[in-house]
Amino acid sequence: MPEQPVRARLVDVARVAGVSKATVSKVLNGRQDLSVRPETRQRVHEAAESLGYRPHSGARALAGASTHALALLVPALANPTYVTIARGAYQRARELGYLSLLAEDFDGQEADESFNDLVQEGRVDGLLIASARPGHPLLDALSRSPVPHVFLNRSVEGSGRNVTMDVARSSVTALDHLHSLGHQAVGHIAGPPGITPSEDRKQAFLQHAEKLGLAAAPVASGDFTEDGGVAATLELLRATADGSRPPVTAIYTSSLAQAIGAMGAILKLGLRIPEDISVVGNDDLPIAGHLVPPLTTVAMPLYELGTAAVDALVAAIEGAPMGDVVVPTEPHLVLRGSTARPEGAS
Repeated sequence: MPEQPVRARLVDVARVAGVSKATVSKVLNGRQDLSVRPETRQRVHEAAESLGYRPHSGARALAGASTHALALLVPALANPTYVTIARGAYQRARELGYLSLLAEDFDGQEADESFNDLVQEGRVDGLLIASARPGHPLLDALSRSPVPHVFLNRSVEGSGRNVTMDVARSSVTALDHLHSLGHQAVGHIAGPPGITPSEDRKQAFLQHAEKLGLAAAPVASGDFTEDGGVAATLELLRATADGSRPPVTAIYTSSLAQAIGAMGAILKLGLRIPEDISVVGNDDLPIAGHLVPPLTTVAMPLYELGTAAVDALVAAIEGAPMGDVVVPTEPHLVLRGSTARPEGAS
């Protein structure tokens, strides 16, 4: 067995297997050529494995090889929203003959490098990017890369490849419900600044609150987590504690996790839900119905978002022109026990 080179080449595999470079290329790119005998295929695969051979991305592209694998990058696996999105993406990918891989873009991880490696090594055919915060290094890398990709649940201005939902409608749905109950001072817990869906949801909240003539519509920002919900709730309640504006009687959050944190903070302060403060969470998952009290939510088409993103990406891989996509399914209210008419309302 010859000494293994630093990076094995196609010619090295051919020499060890005792065949031509053309034969190695056919076998390793999955081409079912009847002129290559089964024992030859086995010998090529054994040689490639012994040498640690990995196809060069450029060679894969020239050969037109496909891995039939997609990679989905999410900002936080702890956020239940992305579990539902990932499930939709995975199921749709399977229906189309693809495998959907999952990666988390947590703080301190060079996700842009790991994703670039997946592409450069020819391990995936396209990327589903649900983590596209402003200034993310992956955005710059993708702007210079031909790899097919889409952004989902995030909008990158001018990219022409955003797959989103009608997040503005979710704020309208929540406010219409609370206003119909008689609430006049509704607070909103937004997500971190700079996240497009959160900013769109917040602006829609403020605009619709003004249209409805609500007396107070304070906003506090927090992470899409239970702790973020706790901190933002305390901020909202402090903002009205001095009597300068009407006390908040209802809160609408940007995520289910924030709503869980908000409920915990309200109860720890000795307040009652919904008698003192009503709570509406954005996104609906089964756990919402098992909280005490059960949480009223605005259900978003998260599963459909995952499927739509895969449809758009696979179409791009197959050569279709890219374009922004908005999932047509509208948000809808799931009424439970965390909202009620405020005490004293006429």
